[in-house]
Amino acid sequence: MALNRKYEHAYRNGLHSMVHGTACVTSAAHEQIRQNHLRSRGVFHGGNLFSFKSPVLVAVLTFACAATARPATSGLAADPTARPATAGRSANSVQAPAASNSSKPMIGYTAYDSRTETEWEQKFRALPVPENMRENMRRLSAFPHNVGSAYDKDNAEWMLAKFKEWGFDAQIETFDVLFPTPKQRMVELIAPTKYQATLQEPPVAGDPTSGQTNLQLPTYNAYSADGDVTGPLVYVNYGMRDDYEELDRLGVSVKGAIVIARYGGGWRGIKPKVAYEHGAVGCIIYSDPADDGYDRGDVFPKGAYRPKDAVQRGSVEDTDYPGDPLTPGVGATKDAKRLPISESKVIEKIPVIPISYADAQPLLAAITGRTAPAKWVGGLPITYHVGPGAAQVHLVMKSNWDLKTIYDVIARIPGSIYPDEWVIRGNHHDAWVNGADDPVSGASALLEEARSLGELMKQGWKPKRTIIYCAWDGEEPGLLGSTEWVETHMPELEQHAVTYINSDSNGRGYLFASGDHRLERFINDVAKDIQDPEKQISVWQRSRDQRLVRASAADDRSELRHRPDLRIGALGDGSDYAPFLDHAGIAALNLGFGGESGGGVYHSVYDDFYWYTHFGDTKFVYERALAQLVGTAVMRMSDADLIPLSFGDAADTIAKYVKELESLLKTEQEKTKETDQELEEGVFEATSDPERATVPPKREDYPPFMNFAPLENGSAALTRSSDHFEKALAKAQEHGGNAYSNKAVQELNQKLIQSERGYLTEAGLPERPWFKNQIYAPGAYTGYGVKTIPAVREAIEERKWMQAETGAEVVGKVLEHEATMIEDAAKQLESMESK
Repeated sequence: MALNRKYEHAYRNGLHSMVHGTACVTSAAHEQIRQNHLRSRGVFHGGNLFSFKSPVLVAVLTFACAATARPATSGLAADPTARPATAGRSANSVQAPAASNSSKPMIGYTAYDSRTETEWEQKFRALPVPENMRENMRRLSAFPHNVGSAYDKDNAEWMLAKFKEWGFDAQIETFDVLFPTPKQRMVELIAPTKYQATLQEPPVAGDPTSGQTNLQLPTYNAYSADGDVTGPLVYVNYGMRDDYEELDRLGVSVKGAIVIARYGGGWRGIKPKVAYEHGAVGCIIYSDPADDGYDRGDVFPKGAYRPKDAVQRGSVEDTDYPGDPLTPGVGATKDAKRLPISESKVIEKIPVIPISYADAQPLLAAITGRTAPAKWVGGLPITYHVGPGAAQVHLVMKSNWDLKTIYDVIARIPGSIYPDEWVIRGNHHDAWVNGADDPVSGASALLEEARSLGELMKQGWKPKRTIIYCAWDGEEPGLLGSTEWVETHMPELEQHAVTYINSDSNGRGYLFASGDHRLERFINDVAKDIQDPEKQISVWQRSRDQRLVRASAADDRSELRHRPDLRIGALGDGSDYAPFLDHAGIAALNLGFGGESGGGVYHSVYDDFYWYTHFGDTKFVYERALAQLVGTAVMRMSDADLIPLSFGDAADTIAKYVKELESLLKTEQEKTKETDQELEEGVFEATSDPERATVPPKREDYPPFMNFAPLENGSAALTRSSDHFEKALAKAQEHGGNAYSNKAVQELNQKLIQSERGYLTEAGLPERPWFKNQIYAPGAYTGYGVKTIPAVREAIEERKWMQAETGAEVVGKVLEHEATMIEDAAKQLESMESK
């Protein structure tokens, strides 16, 4: 699923969060950016980052929106030959570096430990080897390794052995999950002519794994309903809700019809969901060459983009909750109580099948009726019609609804000082087919990080906190492995988890980072120490400079030059960070590179080792950069005496979200007022073409004025307490972090861990109680795309005014409570400083 997910993954987690994450672009501008990005990748499937997978434009916008300030460091690695010593109180002590290497201590470190940490990090960054990651990718992607396959288990066992070889305490945790696989698929045009879709991806000469037909999953959408349906075919563009509003204006109904939608515009699972809500009986999703095929560049094997027969597989599990459809909220262990399949809320209600643009062209060419609006026209050499008309289609989709075992590889390095505080790092290992880009490009880097940490341990390094490396299974069907693990271990995670750091697919180009904004300063600081492998400047500086080139507004450029931290994006869904952030309230990050390695083989048989080594990060230098970046982040978080959270950046971002909500309501009011006036004036009737009449929009009730005071008060309280904490932290840092030597730091860290949970409510979101986080959540109708302060934002968008008022009160109290916890932490830090 990776988005970002792999192409969109990065996007999902970066671009989507720009709109509902940082108030730096309008929703219209965001949509245009998103459309352009996803067309370049053909992904759209979620949003995730996405994010979102191999990031394209994701990278262009890197962290997510804009800003800089503190001068970037070069990110050059230091001398890797320096040898560690054993002096000093820290388990990680090494000989003090030259004075030129030590200025201000790292956030959360004493001056002494900051110097020793710098040396260990420099040694670590010298260790990852591109050729090792190439070999990891070759091995992991050698055969299809989807959930339930023999090679999926084989990969898990191979990784387990590697972790143990490197000195980790490792094991495999298994879960039994519902994973349907197709037993009958058919799409046939039965009128006005006959055509049966091939639903096959042929091998490509020279690409050895593309011919592993007997091992490949067929082209299908997991968690589609079973069905055998016939009906008129209607083209619905991307099949999102605004497309159906356009159909209403055209006087076109899909009731009783089979719809055909192109990938893009939003996550794939929204397309059958919205089609069903409008009365359709079936859904076909195809990849249009305008989005990730020959309109974007040369197609595979000549180029990186989607060939005519390639099909995007993927899950269409609905957005009520991720994970196993039959065990919401609890781990899918062997003895777990399971819902009947008929009672699961996340299995689609109508049959869904994905097809290639070679199979789509005869179907679309047969549709008659109104010509499609200009913005709906794709890249096929036909006239696009909407229908309904002469085209009649027969669609059959039936699955084997079996439980399959998934294999999570969990590897630990015990903490030497704070063993009950956990820093968790993850990337999934399952794929729809061979999955070299999605997800093995990220998994290969994770393995090389782990090997390098093992080498450091041989040199005497020990993390202060426990580090847990996780290679998740079952991410593609619906974050199965990570969600079931989180649900199973919730009591432990509530007490011990400090941070979760995720990656998915990885490409060549710019850094993108999204996550909980309490980690914004932390990841900015890390990024300044990582060198871009092609430009020899820090990845932070390159990200900042790219944003300056892209910025169109003077305010954005000013912020980029003067704000201390580049803004990171908010996270929605689409990769394994979701259960940690959305359900367990664990501060999470999603990291990767991309933007310069285009492509369109997402979730097809052509996403393989041959493709990646010809069109991805062919030298594996950005693979190395990812290992350096995330490994450094893991080390720095695990070794800090004081957990390095940034409440000031979070308070600033949440204040922007509140202003966005107020602007959103005003926009809805102005739009409603203008539409009503135009209806009164007869504008729509006067401008309707008599030969191609359109239907006027429906009258809507005028949006009432809302009481945003609870949100404003909560945001103001959060700003005050965050300012207090930041001042106390700055004072402690000025004194060399001596306060962190106090044993009371452990008590303070527990308060900080609990402050991470402060965004949660037990009741969760309205109609989606699994999602507990009141600041970040995927949208019910965006899938991967984030909705910030979702209880209010989505209610306004849905015109549920009373629900929006209630949401404002709930979130206001959440912010007030978070502010109280931060204020207590600030006072404790001050008291530690005074002792």
